[in-house]
Amino acid sequence: MRALVRYQAELLLRSYGWLPPFLAYALLMVVGVSIGDPLLGSQAVGAAVLLPVTAWLVRVVVTAEPAASRACLAAAATAPRVQLAALLTALSAGLLLAAGGTVALLVASGPVGNPESPPAPVGEALAAGFLASVVCVLLGVAVGALCNRPVLLRGQYGIPLALAAATLVLVAPASPANAAVRELVDAARSGRVGYPWAALAVAVLLLAAAAAGACGLAGRRTE
Repeated sequence: MRALVRYQAELLLRSYGWLPPFLAYALLMVVGVSIGDPLLGSQAVGAAVLLPVTAWLVRVVVTAEPAASRACLAAAATAPRVQLAALLTALSAGLLLAAGGTVALLVASGPVGNPESPPAPVGEALAAGFLASVVCVLLGVAVGALCNRPVLLRGQYGIPLALAAATLVLVAPASPANAAVRELVDAARSGRVGYPWAALAVAVLLLAAAAAGACGLAGRRTE
């Protein structure tokens, strides 16, 4: 599996397919966050942006190879393993964005919370923001897994469906991503920082289910 992930990562880097999602992430961060904004509020924006961007990364990875090349790789390593390697590659790229975004927001932001709220420790705020970002990355990979091949055979519908699904996951009150982002916003107002452990656990389970479904379909549709 390591070799497959390494191969997918090298393909992603050499094709520069990562560049459009990265530029979109940077642009949305510039639009949504201003220098000097409270750290917790900025992290809420950064975490929310990561969900559609990570879904886009999944699409880039699973469509990076020509069909013939992917068929040869699937014949050598089995289609489910190839699909899982693609999802793990997108997950790794999303987590790198989450880590880089957390550091960038620390440098660019002002106070931890809103000026009228009690002060909160910077370390706790950074940990909470990174965990919220991880939740959104996990769900972004899940959305990408369900909105691309082999689950969705018609590729032209993948982008609008992924965008709609990412928006729904962000705004639905019962969504782990919504809960994690909302917790950061509430912390910025109250000064009480909490960690989204429950949201993280649910996000892991949802991603595992989405990945299992996508990998299972990859195996059946190449038989």
